[in-house]
Amino acid sequence: MMKHLFAGGLLVGAISAAGLQTPAIAGTLDDVKANGVVTCAVNGSRPGFSSVDSQGAWQGLDVDTCRAIAAATLGDASKVKLLKTNNQTRLTALQTGEVDVTVANTTWTRGRDTDLGLDFVSPTFYDGQGLMVPKELGVTSVTELDGASVCVRPGSTSERVVSDIQKKYGISLQLVVIEDQKEINTAFFGGRCDVAVQSSSGLSSTRAAVAPNPDDYVILPELFGKDPMGPVVRQDDPQWRDIVQWTVFTLFQAEESGVTSENVDEMKESSDDAAVRRLLGVDKAGGDGLGLEPDWAYNVIKQVGNYGEVFDRNVGKGSPLKLDRGLNALYTDGGLIYSPPL
Repeated sequence: MMKHLFAGGLLVGAISAAGLQTPAIAGTLDDVKANGVVTCAVNGSRPGFSSVDSQGAWQGLDVDTCRAIAAATLGDASKVKLLKTNNQTRLTALQTGEVDVTVANTTWTRGRDTDLGLDFVSPTFYDGQGLMVPKELGVTSVTELDGASVCVRPGSTSERVVSDIQKKYGISLQLVVIEDQKEINTAFFGGRCDVAVQSSSGLSSTRAAVAPNPDDYVILPELFGKDPMGPVVRQDDPQWRDIVQWTVFTLFQAEESGVTSENVDEMKESSDDAAVRRLLGVDKAGGDGLGLEPDWAYNVIKQVGNYGEVFDRNVGKGSPLKLDRGLNALYTDGGLIYSPPL
């Protein structure tokens, strides 16, 4: 009996080992190549993350994430199609196949991850929910907001946070539910509600880009909950998930290794750092199952930059938001940005 069990175990082990070498089932990558674009759901109304500038060009950290995926899969970061969505449609568009990936500042929660047939990859931005009020209210803490009116979008993380705040501090907040973020901005800055609730980065973005006078508004010091935000893909295509995941990790690893859009050619030619050589495809580092060209990571860095470059120009010190790296610093600097080894 033991011999049979042992033999069966060997057979299962052999099958499992062989399975590891089986090519990934064709899916989203083939569709992307056939369409010639990566289609991404974005917010579209959030400067620093996804918005259209005065010249009509899309800009933002989420937009650059989509471009990085296009550089990895198609060799051209410009081959993207950006679909503007809201809280109600950003995940539905992904579920129905209207988009290949959602990069619409969507918070990773257990419910969204397990109940909707979707997978989240490593966050590209870590945040928490904050509250912004007019300076003239003289409010310095959330505990002073009893009876205040609050603008929120239905179904958002912010709506849940407001409920949690009321229970935690024993205060009453009057909800003003508005579907569209632009309408919320108009309502808040027009005085229809006392408080705007959003991730602190979103509030900073709104204050810098929309407020008649940014100095007239303050973001209260309290942060609530955890807001890890990053790309979302469908659960039915593990190869595509790996592609999106390792594209994000490429941005992280490039910064950690000091590889930038400016020096990537030099680093590819002359670096003797093993991590850099694997990153840029000089030395084979596995990953055949991704189904990508050997220079895919080089294309990402050359055309989009590393994570530090992406962060700085969109939301960091080189942008109107001027956010500190904080949790979004490399792990070597005390942050949460970390890539597994290649």
